[in-house]
Amino acid sequence: MELQPESDQQAAIRPTQFIYHSIAAPWTARRTYEFWRDSTNLESHFGLGFAGDLAQYIGTQTRADANYLANLRPDGTGAISLESASNLEHTDPWTDEQIPKLIDVGVWAHRTHGTPLRICRSWTDPGFGWHALHPEWAKSGTACPGAARIKQFKEVVFPGIVARAGGSSEEEDMTPEQEKKLDQVLGILKPYMGWQYKGAGKTDAWGLLNNTAATAAATAKSLAALSAKVDGLKVTGLTDAQVSALAVKVADVLAARMKD
Repeated sequence: MELQPESDQQAAIRPTQFIYHSIAAPWTARRTYEFWRDSTNLESHFGLGFAGDLAQYIGTQTRADANYLANLRPDGTGAISLESASNLEHTDPWTDEQIPKLIDVGVWAHRTHGTPLRICRSWTDPGFGWHALHPEWAKSGTACPGAARIKQFKEVVFPGIVARAGGSSEEEDMTPEQEKKLDQVLGILKPYMGWQYKGAGKTDAWGLLNNTAATAAATAKSLAALSAKVDGLKVTGLTDAQVSALAVKVADVLAARMKD
């Protein structure tokens, strides 16, 4: 079921993503084709009916217009799209007949186009996803394909693709976007990381430790001087009784001052 003139006239893409949709209509793959052909200038690459009937409308190296900014990016990459039959509110789960076909076409995309076996970490990151995953994939925002199907994608469809493809989920290093955000976070935290950054921050642990050592040394010096003075008092020949009497008088004076 080839859509014309779209198949011949729309720009070429290098497909790096596969995005799953619900069309919010209980249509067969044939009826979806007719809708694309007769009623709108939008389209998806694939359509899937409730009974598992699967059709392709445009080649996967040609732009289709179901993914907003992911249809065709400035670097020539784009997303493959599949619209699947659903209820009018796209709140129902995929049927038992739909799920195997969703897995089949995902495995095909991986083997044919090298689509990585991971869920897209950003709107440009190669991999698999659902329409609502990134706002850049939907012009006015969307809940498509619906909460029930998103859960199925995470728990059944995507693990099924990975298993059938004979691989494991490809969790690679951070994307450039994620690395940039991490650098920004570290820049915010740096002033508070006194242990790592000598002389930086409101609470500089390096400076605090050095000040504490200096204070301790000064206190020890003061105690030594006081001890010498006490020893000097003993040299003048005061008796123990005189020292005790002097201490009592000092205590009485301090107590009187406190009362005032």
